[in-house]
Amino acid sequence: MGPVNLRRPQTLRVRLVVAAAGAIVAALALFGVATVVVVRQELRGSLDTALRQRAEQVAELAVSAPAVLTSPGALESPVSGRQIVVEVVDARGRIVARSLTLGAQLLPSEDRLARAARVSGASGFEDVDLDGRLFRLFAAPIAFSGPAGGGAVLVASDTTDIARTTDHLGFVVVLIGVGVALLAALAAAAMTRRGLRPLRRLALAAGEIERTADPSRRLGLPGGDPPDEIGQLTGVLNRMLASLEAARAGERRFLADASHELRTPVTTLLGNVEYAARHGADAEVLEELQRDARRLARLVDDLLVLERAGGADGSGVAMQPVDLAEVVSEVVSSHDGRVVTAGRLDEVCVLGDAGELARALTNLVENALVHGPEGGRVSVSMVGLGGRAELTVRDEGAGPDPDDAERLFERFWRGGEASGRPGSGLGLSIVAAIASRHGGTVRVQGSAFTIDLPRVDRTQDSLQDQNRAE
Repeated sequence: MGPVNLRRPQTLRVRLVVAAAGAIVAALALFGVATVVVVRQELRGSLDTALRQRAEQVAELAVSAPAVLTSPGALESPVSGRQIVVEVVDARGRIVARSLTLGAQLLPSEDRLARAARVSGASGFEDVDLDGRLFRLFAAPIAFSGPAGGGAVLVASDTTDIARTTDHLGFVVVLIGVGVALLAALAAAAMTRRGLRPLRRLALAAGEIERTADPSRRLGLPGGDPPDEIGQLTGVLNRMLASLEAARAGERRFLADASHELRTPVTTLLGNVEYAARHGADAEVLEELQRDARRLARLVDDLLVLERAGGADGSGVAMQPVDLAEVVSEVVSSHDGRVVTAGRLDEVCVLGDAGELARALTNLVENALVHGPEGGRVSVSMVGLGGRAELTVRDEGAGPDPDDAERLFERFWRGGEASGRPGSGLGLSIVAAIASRHGGTVRVQGSAFTIDLPRVDRTQDSLQDQNRAE
């Protein structure tokens, strides 16, 4: 046995809620990180400005009034509300003055930044650690004048408050983000529940149709179908159910008609077989048996042809260029030339199956022979009109009743005057199915039945066949 998957599949609602909540959490996380970074940069930028300003002030005092630097409290005045500590060193790194608030602490006057300020006159910032506390340090050079000439000014401020502020801001952003994400998840759950309710009803209704196997039922929502995707889906499903219902009704009607048509020749055949078994087979009985067998074989063959010609996928049929003039000549030559004649025959080529087209033309000719006037003639013509090919069979009669025009091509349908004539009512159905399979149509005008097919260029099609063969 393979491993058993105990994980329950997630519903569409759960996936939508998770996706919405995840998107909101991701957006809030990006917003929170951006907020903390921006606030930290703003606070540090403000601190750097204050340190730079204080360093410039002390550097000017060191040049203009060096005695002031050593006065008690001269270096203790805060800048922008911040306590900034100051240390002044001369060119040799010796301390000239310092803030009293430093106490026993010393700013790093011998590190890289301080030496660069004394030696090369460069200024810059860095973060330093003083007894476990993080300070922001700025070093600036002093002009060559006074006791501290050529030295440097070191100013620094504790950044603990900045770290505390940003940490507190991050905590608040996270707390707010969690709350907003929860509220958003609840709102998404409510909205998806409401939005998927029509879909759930459709699923239940479709399940009921599946359970009852009744395609005559339709899907619907209270108040009608909404003008959205669910409404469109409902319409598509209902049209699909209507097609299934029509297909099932057609199948049942076809089976009923086929059973009815097959019952007569089968019954006759069985009766003749029983008679022959009891009384012996004479020439008349054998002739009737042969006639019944041929009728039954023709009916079964018609059913098979109709089923194959009605297929929409074209399976089993090789579509090739067909010269309709050759098809007409072949069909006409297979009948009595005194009754069936060929009229105008243009050189027209269509793409299709020659056997099926010949079968359709034969059915039209036989239909004309059966329903035309006794002793009348049947003419077959083929005319090319632009991109179309018209294959017409005409007898000398008046043609079918115009009121029956819509039912002429139904399976097993026969007019009232045709009850005593041979045929099963499948011939014209086969013609219509073959014409449709070849992209054409069949129309009736008086006693003329015309198959209209799309025409192809023989030269271009031959070149295409040659290229495919190569």
